[in-house]
Amino acid sequence: MGTAEDEASFRWLNEYEKTWEAIQEDDDGLLQSSIDEIVHQAKRKRLLVRKGNVRLGMMRHLYIILDMSKSMKESDLLRPSRLACLTKLLENFIVEYFDQNPISQLGIIATRNKRAEKITDLSGNPNIHIAALQNFVKSGPEGEPSLQNSLDMALQFLGHLPKHASREILIVFGSLTTCDPGDIFTTINNLKNENIRCSVLGLSAEIKLCKTISSETNGIYNVILDEKHCNDLLLEHIRPPAAKLNVEASLVRMGFPQHISNTYPALCLCHIELKNMQGFNCTGYFCPQCKNKYCELPVECKVCGLTLVSAPHLARSYQHLFPLPPFEEVRRIETATNKNSICQGCQRNCIDAIVYICKECKEMFCNDCDMFIHETLHTCPGCTSKQQL
Repeated sequence: MGTAEDEASFRWLNEYEKTWEAIQEDDDGLLQSSIDEIVHQAKRKRLLVRKGNVRLGMMRHLYIILDMSKSMKESDLLRPSRLACLTKLLENFIVEYFDQNPISQLGIIATRNKRAEKITDLSGNPNIHIAALQNFVKSGPEGEPSLQNSLDMALQFLGHLPKHASREILIVFGSLTTCDPGDIFTTINNLKNENIRCSVLGLSAEIKLCKTISSETNGIYNVILDEKHCNDLLLEHIRPPAAKLNVEASLVRMGFPQHISNTYPALCLCHIELKNMQGFNCTGYFCPQCKNKYCELPVECKVCGLTLVSAPHLARSYQHLFPLPPFEEVRRIETATNKNSICQGCQRNCIDAIVYICKECKEMFCNDCDMFIHETLHTCPGCTSKQQL
């Protein structure tokens, strides 16, 4: 018999949510405005969960384990198939991951035919991961997956990383079975002892083993409902997780190279293993410690091991530590007497039923600007303009 908390997590044991009653037609007889409002409110709930002054794992090392078994050929919730849809969603996730976590790294592992195959090593270049993922999925899914082999491979690559870094695993699992060579609970204990957080995104049904993996390692386990829900669950992993209490703090040496042009061409270490002449030019970023050249930042120097970043990269990571507080939600009728009913973001009249007001500068914003400010800009335009004055 399960506990009350376990029973409350199953949808069929709860009351149905009558979401269709919240959808109403507007003056033009359209339903899109009501749907947009529901989506907006769901995003605002995620914003309210964010808390500032929380210790986070800013330097993240994430391995994505992609199920490439025959179950990924199914097209029940994701069209035209699970693999085709997940490939598109993962490409978007990789771009957003490095945009919001510029000093982090990512790698990809696939599991099929009862084995684990490494697609990419840990790297900070999203183009490498996207290109490798597109080439790998062309071979198609086949056989059975192996969670234990995949977790052991990820543990092998993450185990030697420094303790102050956030080490994570995200499993995208579509199968209902796994073929493992040994006791997978031994692997789970090894992940737990190494403080490696393991989260699972299920594409079919809830599996007890996946739930155990995520709960034992303080990860998150979710099962998708449709394509949009799958994309939202993936994007939830973009924000850095809270650091564990037993994780040691450490000073990290970083270099801030400038983009310099030389009078003579040189080959960068980014493309030194390629047979073409890409990266052979006169410009690039030169490591301040060993003077080796790189095409783009951030990157870890292959010679001296120094982490090379730029100031904007640290600034984009800073917004996770101190997120912009949510604006106050106000009904439009309360601001009807105010002559200044223009959104301070897009400079258009606020025609929405609900507007949002910054608690600091008291400026008003519409729905779209509110989401853009909190998800992309991460700073209030009203407060920024008043500071400049």
